[in-house]
Amino acid sequence: MKRTRDAKFNLFYLPSLLLVLFFVAYPFVNAFWISLHKWNGYSQNMSYIGLKNYISMFGNQSFRSILLNTVIYGFGSTVIDCCLGLALAVFLNVDFPGRNIVRTIIYLPVLISNLVMGYVMYFIFQYNHGALNDILIFFGASPIDWLSTKEAAVLIIVLVNSWQFVGNSMIIFLAGLQGIPNYYYEAARIDGAGGWQSFTHITLPLLMPSTASAITLNLIGGLKLYELIVSLTGGGPAKASHSLSTYIANEYFSSERAGFAAALGIFSFLFIMLVANVANGYFRRKERKQG
Repeated sequence: MKRTRDAKFNLFYLPSLLLVLFFVAYPFVNAFWISLHKWNGYSQNMSYIGLKNYISMFGNQSFRSILLNTVIYGFGSTVIDCCLGLALAVFLNVDFPGRNIVRTIIYLPVLISNLVMGYVMYFIFQYNHGALNDILIFFGASPIDWLSTKEAAVLIIVLVNSWQFVGNSMIIFLAGLQGIPNYYYEAARIDGAGGWQSFTHITLPLLMPSTASAITLNLIGGLKLYELIVSLTGGGPAKASHSLSTYIANEYFSSERAGFAAALGIFSFLFIMLVANVANGYFRRKERKQG
């Protein structure tokens, strides 16, 4: 009887399993098959070349530079988002007039599309008639070409992405802070612990699940950054600010190298999955040690 009931319950997994097979497994297998070919993306003719796209990818200087950009976008945004988000959560966990308004203002950029945010920031940072340069000219200073170098473009992308999504990290940490019982802090005060000691020995350890969630989500979001780069820099200057995601689109649609783009896509998927799993595994071990 129990086996029959369990078998019926297992049928509820079928829709999810079918969705995963259709939207994840099949595209992945199909992309891998395309990556083994030389193809322009629209012709009926595909030339089988084996692993040459992968060999070309790892030997490509542009790929190594773009992979470094992607790592900077992922890890740079994660560090800024999590540190600033935690600081804001601690600040906004204290009751004061207007607290909910401040929370709403900080979270509002999350509701804006990445693409729209990129265009808004482009009109701020652009050289001709950009908002920042208009302010500099008004005060008698010379305009600055903010997006003229790779270093500046990459830094601006990281800062804009971090500012836009710091609200997500703030909400995650706020939920964790509000789940910590107050009697821990009362006991610490009785034992003579100061604010910093309470924060490092009570708050941070008990926020480990929230920290794991915030870091994992920010890593995944930063490593697959696409729309913001397209609208803010277009991958420039001279393709120097591309991420793996924008590089894939550029190789497929502009360069018509669909096989090479598919190889990039396979690598990007596996790379992000590896980073996310390593981060999750690390935090699971930390939680078990604390438990």
